[in-house]
Amino acid sequence: MDIELSGKKILVTGGAGFIGANLCEVLLNKKNTVICLDNFSTGKRENISSFLDDTNFKLIEGDIRNLEDCMLAASGVDYILHQAALGSVPRSIKDPITTNDVNVSGFLNMLVAARDNNVKRFVYAASSSTYGDSKSLPKEEDVIGKPLSPYAVTKYVNELYADVFSKTYGLETIGLRYFNVFGRKQDPNGAYAAVIPKFVGQLMNGESPVINGDGSYSRDFTYIDNVIQANLLSLVVDNNKAINTVYNIAFGDRNTLNDLVGCLKEYLSEFDETIANIEIKYGENRMGDIPHSHASIQKAKDLLKYNPQFSLQKGLKESIKWYWKNL
Repeated sequence: MDIELSGKKILVTGGAGFIGANLCEVLLNKKNTVICLDNFSTGKRENISSFLDDTNFKLIEGDIRNLEDCMLAASGVDYILHQAALGSVPRSIKDPITTNDVNVSGFLNMLVAARDNNVKRFVYAASSSTYGDSKSLPKEEDVIGKPLSPYAVTKYVNELYADVFSKTYGLETIGLRYFNVFGRKQDPNGAYAAVIPKFVGQLMNGESPVINGDGSYSRDFTYIDNVIQANLLSLVVDNNKAINTVYNIAFGDRNTLNDLVGCLKEYLSEFDETIANIEIKYGENRMGDIPHSHASIQKAKDLLKYNPQFSLQKGLKESIKWYWKNL
């Protein structure tokens, strides 16, 4: 990834999480000073264990719901990559209050900390869930529907707050609407595991994955390296038209869940041929799920010079190598 970015002090909130830890690694490799703020509610210590002896890495164990923690972490930093959040539509349906506390109140705390510490730019993880019940495909940034879950509400509110802070306080913000991110360091375990690592873990254990619905729902699955590229580009872009807005971050394609499982069985069977014969099961559709998700990435291409290199298939092959070695 040949994006010039070095010698900066960068705060990654949720830096021990799946996306955050990958960002920390790349930033450190580019010779930046990295501050990681995480409360380990969903982040994993093993994700950052290899960085702890790096003199350019600092871990702050704290919570974005605590303004003092946010202020401490943001002190003296050039940029913030805000990845901390409680993900998962089902979790938000089960516990909307905690989801709101973390994703809205915590987000507001981080904006205040960025403003008060004169941070140059605040780049944050937005979400494709913001499109809600909009049926238009591909999804374009200016055409959204009504949210279908508490999680989606919180991520849309993030965009509104970021816009207000840009206009009111002059804080540079960029929101990245992630579409179904997957890749190395993504946890396959737990009640709210994302579908790809969950299915990989089950197939490796000889278990039958259960697809919600008939498998015809489709997603624009996005490999982690595409997301890292978008974050780095968001930090270095100097075009005023590219700042204080939101972007779809995806590959710009869509695959059904049946397609996904077919690829997983094919690629995993190269390591264990018995996986090819595992039966796939089907269950009820999941509350709050949208049927189809497919991103237009033209805006990110035009303004950020975003150029994703990993399709679902290419990303799955890389992910499976990592899972086979690490699970």
